[in-house]
Amino acid sequence: MTRQVQCGKVAIGGGAPVSIQSMTNVDTRDSVALLKQIQELAEAGCDIVRVAIPDNEALMSFARVRKQTDMPLVADIHFDYRLAIGAIEAGADKIRINPGNIGSAENVRKVVEAAKEHQVPIRVGVNSGSLEKHILEEYGGVTAEALAKSALETVDYMENLGFHDLVLSIKSSDVRMTYDAYTIASRKTDVPMHIGITESGTPANGKLKSAIGIGGLLLSGIGDTLRVSLTDDPVQEVLFGKRILEAIGLREKSIEIVSCPTCGRTAVDLISLAEEAERRLQPIAVRRQEKGMKPLKVAVMGCVVNGPGESREADYGIAGGKGEGLLFSHGEIIGKIPEEELIDSLIEMIEKEESETHD
Repeated sequence: MTRQVQCGKVAIGGGAPVSIQSMTNVDTRDSVALLKQIQELAEAGCDIVRVAIPDNEALMSFARVRKQTDMPLVADIHFDYRLAIGAIEAGADKIRINPGNIGSAENVRKVVEAAKEHQVPIRVGVNSGSLEKHILEEYGGVTAEALAKSALETVDYMENLGFHDLVLSIKSSDVRMTYDAYTIASRKTDVPMHIGITESGTPANGKLKSAIGIGGLLLSGIGDTLRVSLTDDPVQEVLFGKRILEAIGLREKSIEIVSCPTCGRTAVDLISLAEEAERRLQPIAVRRQEKGMKPLKVAVMGCVVNGPGESREADYGIAGGKGEGLLFSHGEIIGKIPEEELIDSLIEMIEKEESETHD
């Protein structure tokens, strides 16, 4: 088992539940946009949010936002160790630095001293695109062994300074190389592992690579916190990370959506209907998990053949028809609803049940 560190209100490692992270992609200098995106990520079920801090203006904005949210925030720092120290002083819950570009060992030492003073953990983030020159020369390029060595050398250096609140990530866009690098490192340290496939690409390709890479590591017992990296809205990273954990059995589903694959009988735009239902049910799913409520099964069906039967077997459901559909609650037909009001009616019904349960 890995050791445990604390990132704000979230424990990482030591048997704690695997947490989900994402990273903001708005301009950090825009405090209003930054806070808005952090809130959106929180509503989607994100546990920890990472924020890039490229300069002093971004640092000042980060400090303002820090005072307006209790979301655990990780300051992502490259090149300038002084920004790392500034972020620590501004209230960052964790710092992410890359040993390949933060500068000299002396710069790393200064960051460690500040982190130790403020009791802030550091994520040592090693990427295939920024390995130290001496390691590249030793291994003749980027390899799993080279990635692991870079990470472990930095961990050793920090631990020799008396600092142990560490998290380790070793990422490549190559799934096999990433898996092998984490496997090598996990045998040599008990530092908690932040796992993911970096620069995994567009949603379709990125989800495939992340499901294999992250899922494979978790099934091997490696991984304490994760980020799905997608060229997409960060909220989608969180939602897919939740799906990976649910598929592996590391997180219980709060809402399961059942929908048919569509066919020639489908009388509504079921694809859009199911996607909208999934999107709008996410905040409810997060609230239900926080309240410890039982999981729900919600059916979104597209025709009169299988729709009514499947919807009746779910806690709630809708079954589409031509211009209208049926609304179901616990096996009973509530009534016919105009097609454009189906999702609104479904959400209203579930929220009413949620409210009555906790009155």
